[in-house]
Amino acid sequence: MIVDRAAATLAEHGVESPRVDAEWIVAHVAGIGRAELATADVDDGTIWPLVLRRADREPLAYVLGEWGFRRLTLRCDDRALVPRPETETVVERCLELLRDMPSPCVLDVGTGTGAIALALADEVPNAHVVAIDSSPEALSLARENAAFTALDVELLLRDLNDELPPGPFDLVVSNPPYVRADELDALEPEVRDWEPREALLDRGQTEAVARAGRDVLAPGGVLVLEIHEERADETRALLEKLGYRVRISVDLTGRDRVVEGKRA
Repeated sequence: MIVDRAAATLAEHGVESPRVDAEWIVAHVAGIGRAELATADVDDGTIWPLVLRRADREPLAYVLGEWGFRRLTLRCDDRALVPRPETETVVERCLELLRDMPSPCVLDVGTGTGAIALALADEVPNAHVVAIDSSPEALSLARENAAFTALDVELLLRDLNDELPPGPFDLVVSNPPYVRADELDALEPEVRDWEPREALLDRGQTEAVARAGRDVLAPGGVLVLEIHEERADETRALLEKLGYRVRISVDLTGRDRVVEGKRA
């Protein structure tokens, strides 16, 4: 069976979940669910190029060209990071904070695929969502995803060295780069060799977002940041120094993942 052969090839190349990834690839090409694979009749010639891409440790999301994020399916390629389950925790916290607001204004800094901004636009229908990114390539992907999902998000090419959109915003959210240069070599090849380096490497973006956020948050507004699991205390200290009232939340694995700073 093609799934067995694909899984064996992926295992030989060190893929962490070879069977599952093989099933995803075959099901994707066949246009069926994974539960239907046992009865599928699929042409090897259309599947094997994707298997070889995955064997080269290209992220599965890039190989498939799409990835699920909350209720959405987003187009995905090497213009932006793959949306991750940890970032869904960020969206959960944003939804809690926005729950009682009739028409909140939200800014997503470093939107990448558009995952956070589009999920909030999808799940908070009355929200006005603005999303920025410094990468023209990432922003083009976010625009494709906005069109693909038919969701209304204002997308702007903007660098943190520029002024942020003026707001005021009830919530500013960001998943800034938080991998340090000395940690890069230890990352899985899927991340280290394929995902855009500028979206991975920490060059002080967390502090830049926190500082800029103060100027555009409405009184009582909240900054929500995804963080490295080992840097919660460091980020708390930074935000408290900047005058925020801070709360830390964990992800589904119990690791510190989200730092919230409420503007006094």
